Amino acid sequence: MSVPPLPQSRHLATEIPGPGSVQLARRREAAVARGVASTLPVYAARAGGGIVEDVDGNRLIDLGSGIAVTTVGAAAPRVVDAVQRQVAEFTHTCFMVTPYEGYVAVAEALNRITPGSHEKTSVLVNSGSEALENAVKIARAHTRKTAVVAFDHGYHGRTNLTMALTAKSMPYKSGFGPFAPDIYRAPTSYPYRDGLIDKDLGSDGTRAAERTIRVIESQIGAANLAALVIEPIHGEGGFIVPAPGFLPALLAWCRDNNVVFVADEVQTGFARTGAMFACEHEPIVPDLICTAKGIAGGLPLAAVTGSADIMDAPHLSGLGGTFGGNPVACAAALAALTAVEADDLLGRARQIERLILDRLGRAQADDDRIGDVRGRGAMIAVELVQPDTAEPDPGLTKALAAACHRAGVIVLTCGTFGNVVRLLPPLTISDELLAEGLDVLTGELAKL
Repeated sequence: MSVPPLPQSRHLATEIPGPGSVQLARRREAAVARGVASTLPVYAARAGGGIVEDVDGNRLIDLGSGIAVTTVGAAAPRVVDAVQRQVAEFTHTCFMVTPYEGYVAVAEALNRITPGSHEKTSVLVNSGSEALENAVKIARAHTRKTAVVAFDHGYHGRTNLTMALTAKSMPYKSGFGPFAPDIYRAPTSYPYRDGLIDKDLGSDGTRAAERTIRVIESQIGAANLAALVIEPIHGEGGFIVPAPGFLPALLAWCRDNNVVFVADEVQTGFARTGAMFACEHEPIVPDLICTAKGIAGGLPLAAVTGSADIMDAPHLSGLGGTFGGNPVACAAALAALTAVEADDLLGRARQIERLILDRLGRAQADDDRIGDVRGRGAMIAVELVQPDTAEPDPGLTKALAAACHRAGVIVLTCGTFGNVVRLLPPLTISDELLAEGLDVLTGELAKL
């Protein structure tokens, strides 16, 4: 079936939300569990390029990518073609029953593109949370230790174990405990907030790592620690890019103490930050790397990839799952990776970074409520604060996001304090749409 191209322009046919979305919202209230929230009150009908079109014909500029998922676009031609071919052949057999080439090919690709030239193996699962759960299992099997360290401002998922790893209570943890035991929290490197207290600490990642290591050694002990789990850039915690030297110092400590270094690249992976993986900016080579979100062009897939001697520690049948590495999702992943490499989306992410930082840097110079602008590639955030105190301003953040949504621009919020606007445009967005979206963002902020 031929689908007409989606116009790449912002267009408001109705108020937001329109009548079609309002009607669907009524149906949702009767059918969908109340605990499931949505950022915008509109219901999508089509998406592609840098646009999401709702059921009322409104076209919104997409600066969210479904939370960093549709990196190659929401209807990337290569992905659509690959999925259609695979669906016509078979949708499922279960890799643990009758395996198929697609799973093997995705594992081969991940082993090739993840950091390091050492021997690697991979396991495919369904979601980022599941990838993190399996990484902890693998680390415990390899080290025969049990404790795990995660970080302030870290987010790793909503399952019981990954809620324990996640730092922020609301909305992820409150009321859902008790949580998995033997999980510990350590301070991270947060250059903006560290720098408000100690300028050198904010810029010196080695010093920040020393602080972290002191906490780990005094409160947990390396002899008990199986894994250190960290996002190279904290995602839900506020797009926090650690100070240079922080990650390498932690990795060196892990190597000296038989602790598995697990990089959670669920949000940062697959060209999002201008490198294939955010680890490469320092660069570091993690023992295990967890991926999901942008891996398969919008289809559910995730993975753990790492050193073969660590990955292969679990016993036979200790890893797996009914839907892990679904053949349709594997076809989509191979097509999405082809798009990243063939269309130079790494370069495109770096172009997007320059455009966003230039526009937001000018806005910051004129508005002292913008405390910090940070990030890499097409993963950039604005931290909003009270001008005199640098205290987080979640009220302003919420109002700004709502104003952008009414104006037809999808932006997301995040941050432990709820005061960060995050921008995650698809790498297929045009310069013109991106510029218009940023004009709306800065224009609406100026009105508040």
